[in-house]
Amino acid sequence: MAPLTGLARIVAFGQSTPPAYDQIRLWRDYYAGQVDHDGVVERVWRRAEVRTRHLTVSPMDEDVCRWSTAQRMRRFLDDALPLAKEAVGSALVAATLPPEEVGLLATVSCTGYANPGLDVHLAKDLGMRPAVRRLAVGHMGCYAAIPGLAVATDYVIAQRRPAVLVCTELPSLHVQPPPHDTQQAVAHALFADACAALVLGPSQIVGEGLDVIAVETLTDVGSTADMTWDITDHGFRMTLSSRVPALVARNVPALVDRLLTDRGLAPDDVRHWAIHPGGPRIIDKVQDVLSLGDAQIKRSREILSRYGNCSSATILLTLASMWPVPIGDYVLAMAFGPGLTVTGALLQGAAGTMPPSRSLPSKPTHAQPD
Repeated sequence: MAPLTGLARIVAFGQSTPPAYDQIRLWRDYYAGQVDHDGVVERVWRRAEVRTRHLTVSPMDEDVCRWSTAQRMRRFLDDALPLAKEAVGSALVAATLPPEEVGLLATVSCTGYANPGLDVHLAKDLGMRPAVRRLAVGHMGCYAAIPGLAVATDYVIAQRRPAVLVCTELPSLHVQPPPHDTQQAVAHALFADACAALVLGPSQIVGEGLDVIAVETLTDVGSTADMTWDITDHGFRMTLSSRVPALVARNVPALVDRLLTDRGLAPDDVRHWAIHPGGPRIIDKVQDVLSLGDAQIKRSREILSRYGNCSSATILLTLASMWPVPIGDYVLAMAFGPGLTVTGALLQGAAGTMPPSRSLPSKPTHAQPD
């Protein structure tokens, strides 16, 4: 079979995180006191399968639980910008792509807003062109990296110019004031901060990487109340129904079928599975419904243990942990969030068509002008 052409290819990843904190120490030194050492909540924490989390704001040092939303948003830009600059900068270096040659910058976050936003400040500080196209994807939740990837992919294919996608999430800014119900206990036990980025270029003219074969989304519109991310006067408040893992698992087979069947593929053809580690029960349910072995979901469990759930950045961290992917191998990445929404991307390891020491061309002579 002749190789596919005219695709967008991921050629580099970058990431950055704030300081790491031990999960049990966070419970012992802060959260236990917030819930009067409730035994049920402690079991939630110990069963989260999180070992460390990275936080720009540690509640042991700076308690933001009673901050207003305005205070949290002002802090977001201060903390998010240096993380995003580090992640994007490292991805650009790995891709040997000068910042001024980026055609599209897509920023993703559901944990903070400003205008001028992270996209404007990031493009300016990194030295991107004033004419760089910018897209800010906001408040979609943990699955937002994949819609962001879809838009960046479409841009690369249409314009034949490189694009950057960066997900910057700071859930630590949204610690809620007491009283804490079980849903808040789950959110406080799982979520953490991170920034992850990737660079895409036209497959015809770049080095080896991961071709984006297809992206799909399914929304279970009958389950909109089971996962929400509400803006309140005291930051953003997560609600998580106990049904979420089962709802995700119910919708995942149809998502996988849409990604594979039309391309003559079956689950056995996929060597690598990047499952968004929203929590241990979600990983368990997806593993069970897809009949995956422990080795196939190992990376997702490792990311959950090391980083926690970093919202939209988490699936990029999971993919980066698999890099580089052997040429020809398929990767199926999936993420989940409010809606209830399941999204997925089919990727394939691909050989390069240019020496890796060369940078991505900013505008081939046959490309369409902006």
